[in-house]
Amino acid sequence: MPSPATPFTKPTLIKGQPASIRCVEVGGQTYALEGSALRVAALEDEWFEDVTDPQTVIESLRRLPRGSRPDIFTFWQRMPEVEARHTFHTEWEEIAVLPVQSYDHWWKDQIKSRVRNQIRKSEKDGLVVKEVPFDDDFVRGMTAIFNESPVRQGRPFWHYGKSAETIKQQFSRYLYRERMIGAYHDGEMVGFIMLSNAGRFAITGQIISSLKHRDKSPNNALIAKAVELCEEQKLPYLIYLFWTDDSLAEFKRRCGFEPVKVPRYYVPLTLKGQLALACGLHHGWKALVPRGMKARLKALRSRWYEARSE
Repeated sequence: MPSPATPFTKPTLIKGQPASIRCVEVGGQTYALEGSALRVAALEDEWFEDVTDPQTVIESLRRLPRGSRPDIFTFWQRMPEVEARHTFHTEWEEIAVLPVQSYDHWWKDQIKSRVRNQIRKSEKDGLVVKEVPFDDDFVRGMTAIFNESPVRQGRPFWHYGKSAETIKQQFSRYLYRERMIGAYHDGEMVGFIMLSNAGRFAITGQIISSLKHRDKSPNNALIAKAVELCEEQKLPYLIYLFWTDDSLAEFKRRCGFEPVKVPRYYVPLTLKGQLALACGLHHGWKALVPRGMKARLKALRSRWYEARSE
């Protein structure tokens, strides 16, 4: 018999703001329950953990009381397992992956000449990139970058307006698996990465730089240092989260990242879950908007928020 699932709530951040999420614990792992009309359960730390026995989890979730039972359970396979090995309903997630052999290989063979030139120029302009501790100086640098603008990438920026104390508290939750990389110019931090170790790969958990120092290409230089640390830790992949169809995809491509598809599975646990999966509603209403219309709506949204911020 599967171990019983234990429901509870826990504090978290949603869109940069403190919130509580419903969770269940199965076999020592935490599964978050998201959604109200349609409840979907997924491993809370799925970038960092594997669902080792999906059938046991499914049976445990099905034994929950009707009022707290999720409608759908979803999980995926982490890199480098890209071949589907389960028979559940399968869809494919596209993530941005940089295979890491060595820094020298990345520099010579994986990046575009434009990126090499930008990194060389940033060094000539005095940009210094180094690993640093998560201390008060680092937090002050984060705070200054976060509070440059209320809008980034065409939408309200989650961390704008936060104090250094709030940022320190919210970003210190996962320091046990993170390394800080800072980019500095004349002693001022102008960009940073919080590089997470997921065991099989590294993840750019947070990468951001100062808008007024864009001409120094700090993000390119930060990726370069991240590759160097991956080689040092013998991590064979650097992952920049999901592959998207926006301007960020071109930056990833120039830096050597490539789209890789990994299987994601969906298991309906209720009749509602079966119907939602059959109708394609398990991704929410946004997934039903045609791609062309979605691009136009994003452009309108960007202009609206930029006009408001001005």
